[in-house]
Amino acid sequence: MSLRILHVLDHSAPLHSGYAFRTLSILREQRKLGWETVHLTTPKQGPTEALSEDFEGWTFHRTPNADGAGLITQMRMTARRIDEVVAQTRPDVIHAHSPVLNALPSLWVGRRRHLPVVYEMRASWEDAAVDHGTTTEGSLRYKISRGLESFALRRADQVTTICEGLRGDITVRGVPADRITVIPNAVDVAEFQFGKPSDAALRASLGLDGATVLGFAGSFYGYEGIDLIIEAARRMLPSHPMLRVLLVGGGPRDAALKSQAQAAGIGDKVIFTGRVPHQDVQRYYELIDVLAYPRLPIRLTELVTPLKPLEAMAQGRMFVASDVGGHRELVHHGETGFLFKAGDPAALVAALEDLLARRDSWQRIREQARRFVEVERTWTTSISHYRGVYRRALASRGRTATELN
Repeated sequence: MSLRILHVLDHSAPLHSGYAFRTLSILREQRKLGWETVHLTTPKQGPTEALSEDFEGWTFHRTPNADGAGLITQMRMTARRIDEVVAQTRPDVIHAHSPVLNALPSLWVGRRRHLPVVYEMRASWEDAAVDHGTTTEGSLRYKISRGLESFALRRADQVTTICEGLRGDITVRGVPADRITVIPNAVDVAEFQFGKPSDAALRASLGLDGATVLGFAGSFYGYEGIDLIIEAARRMLPSHPMLRVLLVGGGPRDAALKSQAQAAGIGDKVIFTGRVPHQDVQRYYELIDVLAYPRLPIRLTELVTPLKPLEAMAQGRMFVASDVGGHRELVHHGETGFLFKAGDPAALVAALEDLLARRDSWQRIREQARRFVEVERTWTTSISHYRGVYRRALASRGRTATELN
């Protein structure tokens, strides 16, 4: 019999997010290893009365969403659905993914059903709450959130996380090092064409013919520091009159960024595409000469590694990134990308000017970056580390798993 894993998820496809994309990558690779995967989302998926939903060959069990339900009620609903799905599918392991609101119900059901629980912390709950403005660091709510996160981490049979920064944070919470495994973010290099020329018609439709394009693609959250890109462009335009900024996506900072561009007198030099279908994003990437990832220095960005620089490396795109911890863990300065002092628009300008002045080295850097992801950051390599995680989780319950060998 093959190993059967129940994944408990905050949300999933068909919703679009880095969280959902990582999940699908995990599921695809685990299926390639011959394991069976079962998938359950919590009320965070959104309003639904359906108990399951099919999407592109995947079946996701759903948890009905009660309007206005508080966190405790949501966790009770999640626990009830986990218990029902466990009874129906009989998994060998419960694999709960962030946030802790998924881990706590999973631990309750795991103890009741005598099943090992793996908790994958992709970001800490308290830091996500700070980022979304629902609490402040050091507040009572923050301390309670951190306490619950630490409680779940210490009681999981095994813990996984996405980067070394988070591993360090988990360790200081009292989780033994031998129970923590990093399963890093990665890319499917086959999905990204290296050095593909841009779509001439799309370039012309956006008014980018003859322009040097500085760009960003993703969600417009405050911590991304996208306002620094607009400010950098304002400072550079007098000496680079054909410079344009292409911002692909949307989010909470959308209106503020548009207002900033207008107030700076460069509204006609900054192109906002709005959100585009996921399958079309690469066409927009190919229009950009230099991508910018100016994440601001906050606890979340210092600890968590993003996917975007890896995607840029896979495509052979040139980029600059702020020197927050999450970027430093991914980017080899001058070899696969370029780092600059976080939060400093002058440093961003200097990095961009330096990069534009050394175009003769771009091809070498592109090839080095692509080689880095091909060797070290493919999903096949990353997901293979779950073998040891599940083996240790099962052993903690006195079980062996020959199907993991």
